[in-house]
Amino acid sequence: MKFTTLFSALALGVASQLANALPVNQARDVWDPTMTYPTTGTVWTSGETYTVTWDTSDAPVNITGQNSGFITLRSGEFETPVLLAWDIDLRDGKADVIAPYVITSNDYSLVLFGDSGNWGNQFTINGPAGL
Repeated sequence: MKFTTLFSALALGVASQLANALPVNQARDVWDPTMTYPTTGTVWTSGETYTVTWDTSDAPVNITGQNSGFITLRSGEFETPVLLAWDIDLRDGKADVIAPYVITSNDYSLVLFGDSGNWGNQFTINGPAGL
């Protein structure tokens, strides 16, 4: 009987500690900011630095992934593995990137990832001569 009481007390103590360790569901704000630059008609040159911008006027108080945003390159309808910027604070509304060395085309767009991914307008990147 004493063993059962001791075991029950021990089990209850362990269970209460585990319950305290469970993650609490927190409300998360999903935010899909509008990219403001580059715009349609913009032309970049490979190797040059540009400042990508997005609208922060409607940013929620708690942005999921606020300090872990990143920007990738999209070509037409396809995501590319080209990472242009990382560890972005989404509330800054801007990030400097270097135009990648790619084949000249007018169907590039940038994807801004934070708590969700969204892409901006298509624009042109002029690659190195001969590409």
